[in-house]
Amino acid sequence: MLPSRNPRVALPFVIPALAMLAAVILLPGLYVFWLSFHASSFGQSPVYVGLANYAKILADPYFWRALKNTIVVVLVVVHVELLLGLGVALLFAHGLPFRKWLIACVLAPYAVSEVGAVVMWRTMFDPEAGLVTRWLLGLGISPLEWSVVPMHGLLLVALLSIWLHLPFSFIILYAARLSIPKDLYEAARVDGAGAWQCFRRITLPLMMPAILIAMLFRYIFAYRLFSEVWLLTGGGPARQTEVVAIYLYLEAFRYNDFGAATATGWLMVLTSLALALVYLRKLHREMHAHDG
Repeated sequence: MLPSRNPRVALPFVIPALAMLAAVILLPGLYVFWLSFHASSFGQSPVYVGLANYAKILADPYFWRALKNTIVVVLVVVHVELLLGLGVALLFAHGLPFRKWLIACVLAPYAVSEVGAVVMWRTMFDPEAGLVTRWLLGLGISPLEWSVVPMHGLLLVALLSIWLHLPFSFIILYAARLSIPKDLYEAARVDGAGAWQCFRRITLPLMMPAILIAMLFRYIFAYRLFSEVWLLTGGGPARQTEVVAIYLYLEAFRYNDFGAATATGWLMVLTSLALALVYLRKLHREMHAHDG
């Protein structure tokens, strides 16, 4: 007997999953959205204030500085990470000795907790006695004064985030590269195509959906950057390295303004959705470029 194609048959099987998603995502999200229109704090009943929370945030220079820092770090992290992941994936796909061991080394940062990674990087880049600091001084290069120079702090945050999350981009791109049939490259070489032409005409177009997926997820994850900044610089000095997630945390748990914090959260959600729609449209065009 052929299985039924009526979607109602599968409905009882998906209702538990939908109910769980509604309980842990939809309902809390709606509550946060409702709270963003109210003034609220510890032990205080919410008072409706309309768009006052959003107006307060958009008039706050600290928010705009945090947003600028977030955009700068995200752009650097995502694009550098993607280029490195693509390069390493292509290198491994062409064959390397001890490939299994090298893949394990590339994936190792994913097994390190963010707290442990920050402690390790703080030790290596310690301005007084860090190992990397001594290397830089030995090469005649000024070390990163990440605890006092805001740009150095953001640079170290970006480097740490790239190191931590490079395995994610690498594994997606490596799997996409391995899925390309070898016959295509053999046929291209028979026709006289070189390495660059194979990459531009075969590898890049066929890997583009995977590249867009990797960029989409990394943009969304990097936009919520929190722990690396909080554990490394705490947003200092003088809130100069603050990102949007740190701004939200401070509004909620240092200044006890839950209304402003939830409004900040919803601004993050809306900007993430806008960014996701851009990449989803590109992904849709890439996947259906050759249809019909």
